[in-house]
Amino acid sequence: MLYNTQQKRMPLPEYGRSIQNMVNHALTIEDAAERQRCANSIINIMGSMFPHLRDVPDFKHKLWDHLAIMSDFKLDIKYPYEIIRKENLVTKPDVIPYPSTKIRYKHYGRTLEVLIKKACEFPEGDEKRNLIALICNHMKKDYIAWNKDTVDDRKIAEDLAELSHGKLRMDDDIIRLMADRLAQNYRPRQNQNNGRSNNNPRRKY
Repeated sequence: MLYNTQQKRMPLPEYGRSIQNMVNHALTIEDAAERQRCANSIINIMGSMFPHLRDVPDFKHKLWDHLAIMSDFKLDIKYPYEIIRKENLVTKPDVIPYPSTKIRYKHYGRTLEVLIKKACEFPEGDEKRNLIALICNHMKKDYIAWNKDTVDDRKIAEDLAELSHGKLRMDDDIIRLMADRLAQNYRPRQNQNNGRSNNNPRRKY
């Protein structure tokens, strides 16, 4: 247990203590050519530890970056790549802005509001009526998932009118199309055994 507490913390422990000791030794070499040869040898050993990554783009570049990090950027050699800067190791990523658009009814979501806006732009006709029926069915499904109760068509009609600023209506024709779409989507599958029961006495085992 004393070994773990007395040893100096490694910047990249995945390479192990032996590689770190090699890097520490390279830092003590005074001859520039010998120091360069030592660095090249360390890179070859580091690369052999991860043979499955040899075909990964920039793998060799990353090894030299790691060598610089393990030497605390003090190893005076000729790097074949432009290595990472020390100050960039602690650079925080840019903050990703969250959308600030307000959603009128969160249980319907932003996508449905966009769909309703698009439906308002459609010319009158069968395509628009079918789209409205699709929207209304989705609204019912989303409402039930949020409310865990049955939902009155009047509630969906009111919300549709509000979200579309009165441009879309759920009339009797739309309700009929809604039912037709549900019937198509949830049509029961035919029994592959042609309706025969598993308890059919004529069945042979």
